[in-house]
Amino acid sequence: MPAITEFRHQSPTPEYDYPHEDRRLEGKPKRTTWNHFTNASGEVSAGIWACERGSWRIAFAPNKDEYFYVLEGRCRVIDEQGHAAEAGPGDALVIPAGFKGVFEVVEPVKKHYVIVERAD
Repeated sequence: MPAITEFRHQSPTPEYDYPHEDRRLEGKPKRTTWNHFTNASGEVSAGIWACERGSWRIAFAPNKDEYFYVLEGRCRVIDEQGHAAEAGPGDALVIPAGFKGVFEVVEPVKKHYVIVERAD
């Protein structure tokens, strides 16, 4: 029987990465991911993500959506037309499938995330 995942009772190993050089715009922000959950099909994952200041271009696949809720810091997501959505503690955003733009970390940020990446 599937069990409920309680983040507070887990200590996943952190994974570290940096934006790819060809996408990086400002800084060289270290990104840390604590993945708490991935479903059996691999289509849904959830956890905590933190990042240092900086910005980079993002391009979501046509089958990938992300919901996130900011715990600490501030970030901004800017679409290709220049429309910006800023989020701070207590704010939530959805980056839809197919989205292209810029992700900017204005103040070091920590967020809960849920990613749904549907199989083709």
